Amino acid sequence: MGDSSVAGALVPSVPKPEAAPSGDASTAAAATTAALALAEEAGTRAASASPQGPAAEGEGPASRDLLCPICMAVIKDAFLTACGHSFCYMCIVTHLSHKSDCPCCGHYLTKAQLYPNFLLDKVLKKISARQIAKTVSPIDQFRYALQQGNEMGVKELDSLMTLIAEKKRQMEQQESETNMQILLVFLHCLRKQKLEELNEIQTDLQYIKEDIGAVERHRLELYRTKERYSMKLRMLLDDSAAQKLWPSPIDKASSLFLPNSRTPLSASCPGSLQNKKLDLKAQVSHQGFQRRDALTCSELPNSTIQSGNVIARKRRVQAQFNELQEYYLQRRRTGAQSLRQEERDIVAMNREGYHAGLQNFQSVLTTFTRYSRLRVIAELRHGDLFHSVNIVSSIEFDRDDELFATAGVSKRIKVFEFSSVVNEPSDVHCPVVEMATRSKLSCLSWNKYSKNVIASSDYEGIVTVWDVQTRQSVMEYEEHEKRAWSVDFSRTEPSMLVSGSDDCKVKVWCTKQEASVINIDMKANICSVKYNPGSSFYVAVGSADHRIHYFDLRNPSAPVHVFDGHKKTVSYVKFLSNNELASASTDSTLRLWDVKDNCPVRTFRGHKNEKNFVGLSVNNEYIACGSETNEVFVYHKAISKPAASHRFVSSDLDDADDDPGSYFISAVCWKSDSPTMLTANSQGTIKVLVLAP
Repeated sequence: MGDSSVAGALVPSVPKPEAAPSGDASTAAAATTAALALAEEAGTRAASASPQGPAAEGEGPASRDLLCPICMAVIKDAFLTACGHSFCYMCIVTHLSHKSDCPCCGHYLTKAQLYPNFLLDKVLKKISARQIAKTVSPIDQFRYALQQGNEMGVKELDSLMTLIAEKKRQMEQQESETNMQILLVFLHCLRKQKLEELNEIQTDLQYIKEDIGAVERHRLELYRTKERYSMKLRMLLDDSAAQKLWPSPIDKASSLFLPNSRTPLSASCPGSLQNKKLDLKAQVSHQGFQRRDALTCSELPNSTIQSGNVIARKRRVQAQFNELQEYYLQRRRTGAQSLRQEERDIVAMNREGYHAGLQNFQSVLTTFTRYSRLRVIAELRHGDLFHSVNIVSSIEFDRDDELFATAGVSKRIKVFEFSSVVNEPSDVHCPVVEMATRSKLSCLSWNKYSKNVIASSDYEGIVTVWDVQTRQSVMEYEEHEKRAWSVDFSRTEPSMLVSGSDDCKVKVWCTKQEASVINIDMKANICSVKYNPGSSFYVAVGSADHRIHYFDLRNPSAPVHVFDGHKKTVSYVKFLSNNELASASTDSTLRLWDVKDNCPVRTFRGHKNEKNFVGLSVNNEYIACGSETNEVFVYHKAISKPAASHRFVSSDLDDADDDPGSYFISAVCWKSDSPTMLTANSQGTIKVLVLAP
């Protein structure tokens, strides 16, 4: 036999016979016997070399020797050819149905020349069992052993089943203990949570009990004070009536000693004098009752109106009960936690006997329930015949709230007198001052000290300072490279102003210099800038990166804090106080921030704002903003839902066919310390609104 072989064969090949016989069985058997030792040795090497199995990995020459040359997998149901090569039975049969040669050596081959290779199958099974023992779990080994038909005695099976049953019982007991432990942990956690909630509820109930007692005591004191005043009023009424009806002592003496000649003699007798006294007393008593009845009757209509107002305010409380409850508990808990441990027993009371948290909540409750709607007290048209687009981008009151200025895409700054707009009914109000600009305007800011100075920013990036009296520009700053969205004068330093632009830059200007004083480069477009009202060093910046950056201008290289919470562009920032900052975003929310503690306070929802600048204005208690539904919304800073709203309705015949949804509120502005506000929409309509019960 020669030494020539073909790659992939498990046994050495035999020389090609000269004739094409039907197959020599004895030759194949001899080849099988000769290859058995090599196959066993190759299988042993393969099993020891690759624990993962030769079929799976196919690593090393030993693994390749055990593969079928056709499917390249471990041989299954091995059959040997007359030429000495082994294949899977199905693989070689499928091959011979199309061709009549050996896939390895090309020797003529038919199905009649195939012989089962039992010895190779046995070797492969041993190798497979060895691999399974190294890689699979004991359960799989046991299952494999049963599948291979290993013989077991009845006693062995009984012992094995007893062992399995005991193991099953132990596992079930362990699993049950684990489940009980998990359940016990859950119940302990739940009990702890509920105890904490119970303690919190008990503490809240104690707060409520204390506050009810304080309110009842104050109410009783007010009632007693009212009764004392009522008693004094009745006494004053009785005294005044008695003085009018009873004569003075001098007149009384004159009438006794100097009687009139016309007076009958019987009139001066004692009996007649006594009757006269009784009549006078009756008249005084009668007139006193009449006056008290008149006073009581005059108070009845007022009491009826007041009771109706009380009912309306109670309804507002019920409508926002959850919000008010949350705010009350928050303020009450915060007030209690702020006391030192040794002061817990000494409750801080104000002049009315209230706790500080209750006093704060009463103030909020009073202001919130006082108003429920917005009432129109004046209206004017900002547009003119020469401009079809009349969007009002900004509207601002001056220092004294006597004048207000408007600006927008009409390239004009118009200044109106507020009193004339409110007190003089007219379809068209003429501005007292009008200044033309080169570009569309985006923002206005009055100087907080000089009544005649106002700043503007426009679409070309120019920041201009105007003198309203002379109607001329005083300074023009042209350093911004793109549209400037916002400008603001400092309240504490009247010569300083700040601006923000689409060029991602914040610039601080001084009216005494021609160039910017400070330049802050940012990574996103700037939509709004605002000075802190209590300092000229701190500036809030709203940008398109969904954040508010709070800068200290003494160190402008990095913000003091970045307020993150909005999901879209921050379009406006406004300060309610030195520590309270409100922001608006195109995610249809307003947010209130604490710049002292650098934390969010509240989120306001109710209006719609997804793409336009709809305005934002604040005062001490209320926040006003516009909506893309052509409505104005007012929020109380302590309640996240709207307190009042007003929808703009077009009164022009030319606009009757227009879609109301195409208009939006574009600017709002509160009058200082007043429930009155100015609002404007994209149609050019300006309304003066006031909060009403």
